[in-house]
Amino acid sequence: MIQQLIEKIKKTKAPICVGLDPMLNYIPEHILKKSYNEFGETLEGAADAIWQFNKEIVDHTCDLIPSVKPQIAMYEQFGIEGLKSYQKTVDYCQQKGLLVIGDAKRGDIGSTSAAYATGHLGKVQVGSKTYSGFHTDFLTVNPYLGTDGVKPFVDVCNSEDKGLFVLVKTSNPSSGEFQDRLIDGRPLYELVAEKVVEWGDTCMDGDYSNVGAVVGATYPEMSKILRKLMPRTYFLVPGYGAQGGTAADLAHCFNEDGLGAVVNSSRGIIAAYRQEKYKQFGPEHFAEASRQAVIDMVADINSVL
Repeated sequence: MIQQLIEKIKKTKAPICVGLDPMLNYIPEHILKKSYNEFGETLEGAADAIWQFNKEIVDHTCDLIPSVKPQIAMYEQFGIEGLKSYQKTVDYCQQKGLLVIGDAKRGDIGSTSAAYATGHLGKVQVGSKTYSGFHTDFLTVNPYLGTDGVKPFVDVCNSEDKGLFVLVKTSNPSSGEFQDRLIDGRPLYELVAEKVVEWGDTCMDGDYSNVGAVVGATYPEMSKILRKLMPRTYFLVPGYGAQGGTAADLAHCFNEDGLGAVVNSSRGIIAAYRQEKYKQFGPEHFAEASRQAVIDMVADINSVL
């Protein structure tokens, strides 16, 4: 699966993914009004507005990008109706030729992880038939429970040619409370990185592994260390833009071949129309603002590669 992502990155010359993390206050009034008129101010109405918002952004950016990353929590907050919109978003993005990174950060004891892996990446047996649940192409995974919590995901990646991004050094301000703690003189994130390499060695797909790592753009010196520890691991890089990460901060996440990382931007793209830089587009043309934000992001990142 990672080879498919690499091929799409090479084709688009855009090592990015668009984070489809919609909040209702990101959605222009004309979309909300239309959905509420049809479904009322209900969970179904909110979920429909999210779907319509996502669809327009995807329509305006899908030719420029290789991948998207919907964060499932933004859909779960609207219950079953929200999850229906998540599924519709995943399906639509794949129809448009995009790879989908399901940002669910799953991880539990072995049998529960196996169920998560089946639901998001694999197939479930129902009588004599098999079905795919959310069938995303990649999934983010929390490694806190260790190998028996991650191995079920790796097994599904091997059987279904899917991919993972394991949390190693996250972009949030308090990530260091645990991730930077020293264990035998070394920060925990380095030890997690070594386990990611170990898990990834069983799941290679060409020069890179289908088991990738989440490495935040907000800690460039740490990403430099992690790049050396994980030369064949693809990085999913949050923290660019709205969280403060710059293009220069990203440089260490990539290998010398210009590959090795895919950079996420969420509200910096999907809510671009609200920024001063793109205010000329206005709410009615929010998706055109998102398209321009993608173009600008790609140029910014490529300027340091």
